[in-house]
Amino acid sequence: MDKGRKKIVMIGPVYPYKGGIAHYTSLMYRALSCKYDVRMISYSMQYPKILFKKEQRDYDNKTFQIPDTKYWINTANPFNILSVARKIRKMKPDLVIFQWWHPYFAPCYWIMEKVLAHTKKLFVCHNVFPHERFPMDRRLASMVLKNGNCFIVQSKQDEADLLTIRRDAPHARTVHPTYNAFRLEGISRATARERLGIGAKEKVLLFFGFVREYKGLKHMIHALPEIVSAQPDVKLYIVGDFDGDKEHYLEMIREEGMESHVVIQDGYIPDREVEKYFAASDLVVLPYESATQSGIVQIAYGFELPVVATAVGGLPEVVLDGVTGYVVPPQDDSALTKAVIRFFAEDRAEEFHENVIREADRYSWEHMVEVIEGLWQK
Repeated sequence: MDKGRKKIVMIGPVYPYKGGIAHYTSLMYRALSCKYDVRMISYSMQYPKILFKKEQRDYDNKTFQIPDTKYWINTANPFNILSVARKIRKMKPDLVIFQWWHPYFAPCYWIMEKVLAHTKKLFVCHNVFPHERFPMDRRLASMVLKNGNCFIVQSKQDEADLLTIRRDAPHARTVHPTYNAFRLEGISRATARERLGIGAKEKVLLFFGFVREYKGLKHMIHALPEIVSAQPDVKLYIVGDFDGDKEHYLEMIREEGMESHVVIQDGYIPDREVEKYFAASDLVVLPYESATQSGIVQIAYGFELPVVATAVGGLPEVVLDGVTGYVVPPQDDSALTKAVIRFFAEDRAEEFHENVIREADRYSWEHMVEVIEGLWQK
């Protein structure tokens, strides 16, 4: 490590691991590396296959790759975890940053905390508690988070959850930064639509990411017939990996008579393929039933796209109602329908586009670095 600059060790997933938290960790590393000597330590084994049966890695796109990452941590091997923690202690970092999103990591991080007892530790809480709650999740989260020195949360809900564990937790609440690194080619809307076979006059709604029950896709499907009645050239693109009964959703689409207005791209979308879907879209929809925050909003903002989201978790803090999109009540198909119809009827695309650009500083990684400094250097 460079002796001339303060030293940070970051712990979390990065390329080739999939998913938004891996992207987030990579972008945070890059932002901090502009000012500090940062060492990235990731996992040799993130989840055992018995818990996560799908492929965890994607080697196809190196956009988010962090050079010299040390893939040291086997999260299920306490002897390995102890050894890695001792290596980190020998580096004498000024700060260790942990990415926290699921209690599965509690035993691993607890061991590391004990070895790093005299080192300042900051936890970036993507979720204090998991989306799908389970017995013992609070105890596991408490076991780790009670030993942290400071915390970043990205929604009021996560802030409240953190304070139920530690009433005096030194923390900052800030908005989720923008994922603008997916603009790999800078392709135009016309080019993206040509690649996807979408007509120039079609209106495209995009539901992107893992399809899970709490994300409320069923509400978007139920809203679609009335939207199509008002705007016959609307199509809903469902792009992502189904984490459950895909046939259940297909049956719903058939029951609503919307087969010709829904396009499904099932499966994990490699990083290099993300751009064309957002570049081709008019409006990104997040009809979530519950959430803390979502990286999908920040991918949309990276493409300067407006969003319709529900008033759950931190979504109303990043989607400014009537400014960068619309916020509607959760599980309210009628409100969702009206918001989408209003967007097209009032032709708000250009106005919202300009507003997203105007709000960009609020979601910058430079701002996130300032937040970290404010906590760390108090």
